[in-house]
Amino acid sequence: MLLQGRNAIVYGGGGLVGGAMARGFAGAGARVHLAGRTAATLDKVASDIRSAGGAAETVVLDALDAEQVDAHADAVQREFGSLDISANVISVGDIQGTPLAEMDVEDFLAPVHNATRSTFLTTRAASRHMIPQGSGVILTFGGGGHNEPVHDYSIGGFYVAMAALDAMRRQLAAELGKNGIRVVTLHSGGLPESLPDDEKEIAEGLVEGTLLGRAADLTDVGNVAVFAASDLARSITGASINITAGAETD
Repeated sequence: MLLQGRNAIVYGGGGLVGGAMARGFAGAGARVHLAGRTAATLDKVASDIRSAGGAAETVVLDALDAEQVDAHADAVQREFGSLDISANVISVGDIQGTPLAEMDVEDFLAPVHNATRSTFLTTRAASRHMIPQGSGVILTFGGGGHNEPVHDYSIGGFYVAMAALDAMRRQLAAELGKNGIRVVTLHSGGLPESLPDDEKEIAEGLVEGTLLGRAADLTDVGNVAVFAASDLARSITGASINITAGAETD
């Protein structure tokens, strides 16, 4: 298996995207450490993984809390021997649909703060263990912040948050590459199945904008995450892997 014997922490592992990544990692042989704020959702994903023959651990923590993040990363390294993959896919709490000119500054800044702080903390915690072992993969999800802005819908501070993560990914890759650590973003352009029923029109728009006539789904996310974290992608770092089905071209 591509990830046999590796340990992967998935922050936001109880969510749809985090769960997809975690199931993919576990199916490829990794032991998955699901981290998030809600025990029930983490336990559900862990149960699915174990039922399929995989290995999963859960921990309730806040990815915005430095002490909790550091303590958990230390525990994974200490108890399981390595920390090989760190994936941060927490919900950043973005408020969409309100024009920037009408938005409260706190609402605008919330996703920027949450995305950058959690990515910094989780990456810092992982890299402290990956550097001595001379290997590791850090994954972020979202990206696309360097592309053209959205013209027909206000996405608040989320776009700025994604641009910040793109910049962080490039800088982290530059600093950590000499230690054998890769930093990669998965850019989906939006997942229709992750949207609530009352946003059906948005989901349809995501599909209509693709070249393939379909958008990426959660299975795609899990499969690409496995590839990005595996040695098959050993030459990929500092990059965003485009899984927008052609909605955005590079």
